[in-house]
Amino acid sequence: MPAPDVKTLAGRRIIVTRAPEQSAELTRKLEELGAEVLLLPMVQFTEPPQTAELDQAIRVLEEFDWLLFTSANAVRFFLARCRELERWPQPSLRLAVVGPATQDALEAEGLRPAIAPREFRGEALAAEIDAEVAGRRILLPRSDQAGDELPRLLRAAGALVTDVVAYSTAQPDSTGGPVFEALRRGQADALTFFSPSAFRHFVDSFGREALLRLSSRVALAAVGPVTAAAIREAGLPVAVEAAQATASALVAALERHFQLPAAGKGRS
Repeated sequence: MPAPDVKTLAGRRIIVTRAPEQSAELTRKLEELGAEVLLLPMVQFTEPPQTAELDQAIRVLEEFDWLLFTSANAVRFFLARCRELERWPQPSLRLAVVGPATQDALEAEGLRPAIAPREFRGEALAAEIDAEVAGRRILLPRSDQAGDELPRLLRAAGALVTDVVAYSTAQPDSTGGPVFEALRRGQADALTFFSPSAFRHFVDSFGREALLRLSSRVALAAVGPVTAAAIREAGLPVAVEAAQATASALVAALERHFQLPAAGKGRS
C-alpha cells in the first residue's frame, strides 16, 4: 500500500456500514489516503435475550474438546459471559478461530488458537480440523443470525456440536437520513459491507431496486466471499471484493478499483 502521504483515494466518498465500534481502523486508513468517510451502521451487537443454553455450555466447558470462534464478536461476548460466570477456558480445551481479527481478539484475552485457517470463512475451519473432530465435542458460540453450514460440515465429519447463541445481531433503530439522501443523489463512490446481515439490513431500509439503479454509479464493496455471495445472490454486482476480512485488505481493494481507468476520477 502506498505511504499515507500518497492520497490515492482523494476526492472519494466511502460509506461504511459496519458497527461504529469496529470502524475506527478502517476510517483512519481511508482518511489517511484522502477519502471522505460517512458512517452508516447497519448492524448492532448485543447480549442475547436468553442465555440459558450459553450459560449451561460455559458451566461444563471442561467437557468439550474444541472451542471454535468465527468472529471477534463471538470472542468478545463469549468471554465476557465466562467472566460473569467465573468460568474460563483451560489449557486442555483446544481453540480455533477464523480470520486475523478473530485471532487478534482471542490473543488480546491472553488465549492462543491451536488452529487459524488461512481462508476467511467457517468452511475452511471445518476442512482444516476435519481429521481431528470425529467423536469430539465441539462448542460453537455464534450470532443468532449465523448460518447452518459450519455445524452441518462438522457434524458430517463426526463431531458432536453444541451450537449456542453468544450474541444478537440486529438492525440499529435509526438508519438512513442524510447518508441515504447523499446516496440517492449519487454523491458517493463506494458502499462497503462487512457481513451479509449488514447488507440485508441495508436492502430492507434502502430498497433493492433503488440499490440496483445506484450500483452503476456507486461501487458495492464486499469484505470476504460470504458477504460477496450474499450481494450477488440478491442480483447485485460486486465491484470491489476484499478476500480477507481486514481493514487493510478492503482499503487495498478500493485503491485497486479506483485506479482502473473505468473508475474515473471521482464524482462530478
